[in-house]
Amino acid sequence: MWRFLTALTTVVCLPGSCGICMGFCGPAEYEVQEECCPMCGPGYYVYNHCTELTSTSCAPCPSSTYNEAQSGLVSCRSCTVCDSTAGLRVKRACSSTSDTLCEPLEGHYCTDPIKDGCRGAVEHTKCSPGQYIKHNGSASSDIVCGDCVGDTYSDGTFTSCRPHTQCGSGYQLIKEGTSSSDAECKNYLIEVITSVLATVGLLTLIAVAVVLIFKRNQDSKKRQGVDNHTAQYR
Repeated sequence: MWRFLTALTTVVCLPGSCGICMGFCGPAEYEVQEECCPMCGPGYYVYNHCTELTSTSCAPCPSSTYNEAQSGLVSCRSCTVCDSTAGLRVKRACSSTSDTLCEPLEGHYCTDPIKDGCRGAVEHTKCSPGQYIKHNGSASSDIVCGDCVGDTYSDGTFTSCRPHTQCGSGYQLIKEGTSSSDAECKNYLIEVITSVLATVGLLTLIAVAVVLIFKRNQDSKKRQGVDNHTAQYR
């Protein structure tokens, strides 16, 4: 009985289609029109299917397309574009046998990871004034912010909160510190010295002006006396 079935299969099945008759194609074959055709290798696509008399005709993938494994595809796949508006840049360029791999732009982190790459990224969070950078961001994680407490402050770019400036001797507090800004002090001794110097300068100018006026009056009287003496002898 087994010999009869084997003989019947041999008679019915035609060359190139035995896999179909047996219900499957080989691991390196693909089915088309009840034929089992040899697959094309990575980097190629099927240009013409096989026939009873010819094998599969393959052609190389055009530019910006790829096929990463042997297949019976009649076209190559389009290469992925790393879109900067999606926060991505090229990590590995596309080739005929592999797709493009993308990675996050500088200052971004991946929100849609895939093996060895990324399909979408967003910009790192910016800490607000009054917060500090608790954990720096990376290509796979966002920045973590912490709040400044007590007599400390941060403008949002510090990696730790800084203590408020304490106004020392000779300085006067003119602005209280907040969680987002430092205290402000001024040196009142400098103001006093500046004020004194300004007063001295003004008094000096007044004194010089008085001396000049007095000298001019004296010179005028001398000239007038000379003129009177000259007039008497005429």
